[in-house]
Amino acid sequence: MVTRDRWLDEGLAILREEGAAGLRADAAARRLRLTKGSFHHHFAGMPDYRRAVLDRYELRMLEAIDRVRAAIAELPPADAIAALPSLVSELDLRLDTAVRGWAFEASDARSAVERVDAERLRLLEDCWRPLLTDPADARAAALVPHLVAVGAAVAQPPPDAAQLAEVFALLARIAPAVRGAEAPSGRSGRALPAHS
Repeated sequence: MVTRDRWLDEGLAILREEGAAGLRADAAARRLRLTKGSFHHHFAGMPDYRRAVLDRYELRMLEAIDRVRAAIAELPPADAIAALPSLVSELDLRLDTAVRGWAFEASDARSAVERVDAERLRLLEDCWRPLLTDPADARAAALVPHLVAVGAAVAQPPPDAAQLAEVFALLARIAPAVRGAEAPSGRSGRALPAHS
């Protein structure tokens, strides 16, 4: 008997390849070589299936974030930031793109993306907070790799994992310079007003 997990995994695969429009019971049944009766055994229709696929997406993304957090937990702050590029493989850019597209039309998809993004930003802020005294600076520093990842998810053509790892490696190399940089205003990382 095909488990609910296989239906959900197939739903994620369809979502990754075709977007939310491709997420249909008949498409998943065809790919699994099953009848729709099996689908109805596990789900109370398409709305239930779509919610379950979104829940699976969110769970997978949060588990990936937790794996990154565990991998850097014992590292000194600068080393944790330097280690982030090697953990880029945890990102599933095609799936991220699909769910972000879905979020424009469905509030439950938007909510899932918001929760995943909040947790990703929390992890990144936790990395930066020991290095930057101003919480606003830590938040801004966390936004840089986050927005790079979001941009990479929607870029055409999308960067491959190696290219994205290079971008994150560059950010990690820049990080020590940012930490020690003090603008003449006394605020690190803040732009000075233009002089006439």
